[in-house]
Amino acid sequence: MRTTRTIVAIAAVSLAAACSGTGGSDDGDAGNYPDDNITFIVPFSAGGPTDTVTRMIAEPMAKELGVKIVVQNKEGAGGTVGAGEVARAKPDGYTVLMHHIGMSTAPALYKNLPYKPLEDFETIGLVTEVPMTIVARKDFAPATLPDLVTYVKANAGKVTLANAGIGAASHLCGLLFQHAAGVKLQEVPYQGTGPALTDLVGGQVDFMCDQTTNTTGQITAGKVKAYAVTTPERVKSLPDLKTTAELGMPQLQVSVWHGLYAPKGTPKAIVEKLSNALKKALANQAVIDQMAKLGTAPVPADDATPQAHRAYLEEQLTTWAKIIADAGVKAT
Repeated sequence: MRTTRTIVAIAAVSLAAACSGTGGSDDGDAGNYPDDNITFIVPFSAGGPTDTVTRMIAEPMAKELGVKIVVQNKEGAGGTVGAGEVARAKPDGYTVLMHHIGMSTAPALYKNLPYKPLEDFETIGLVTEVPMTIVARKDFAPATLPDLVTYVKANAGKVTLANAGIGAASHLCGLLFQHAAGVKLQEVPYQGTGPALTDLVGGQVDFMCDQTTNTTGQITAGKVKAYAVTTPERVKSLPDLKTTAELGMPQLQVSVWHGLYAPKGTPKAIVEKLSNALKKALANQAVIDQMAKLGTAPVPADDATPQAHRAYLEEQLTTWAKIIADAGVKAT
């Protein structure tokens, strides 16, 4: 179905793509929907990668739907605060969630998760899949990725690894790095990757994993030191940045997918209308160009559907439950 998949080679996982459920509780038409502003909830801080992706598609989707889309940031607990708010919202199509890979990892990371991904949401469509980068403060001693591994092993008690909180993409990538390197580091959680990257640029923390949508500008401006991109192939926006596989860590490969959700029970016709607006936005040349500059691209149109999104979410829930268990991470 998809040309690019989230790849994590530290776990030998059998991926099963089930295609049950098509979204929505009612097959009727969308009536006058929308006749008021729509709120997009981003469960992470403003300026972070998920926020960036959301704002890229919000304007063209709003134009297609004929109303204003208001983006609100409801960060906290690795994205679970904002997601929980949308799960409890009225299922009328006026409150929509943009979430990333964390939707599929939260059940394995939180004992008392206030929602169930497959039971409390209608999937609208996948949006994009973003590569991760390993970056550090400019004056951090290691020069290359192999140097970084050697350095953190020798200084495990002193090195700080920033992330956006438990369950965030930066946290997951950091877990995989530690697993691949065979080291346990001091993690510094933030309320989003925006403030984490700000502190990295300022030299308050040593290094982190973050999405290209957040790091490309900082890398090209020379504000951070870049070690690698965590995808099988190099990204066009950072052509000189080698992959983890090229640098001897093929087991560290992960990219971060994003998708749109509505509360469970949102009528199918409304879900489909939102999905169709999403497809139009992803075909918008300005959106394509913006994403390209940040090292990513819209998903194919066939993936921006409720059915494809649900099937992929089901697959990812199974995949990440095993990965997290194999990494020895306990639910909190």
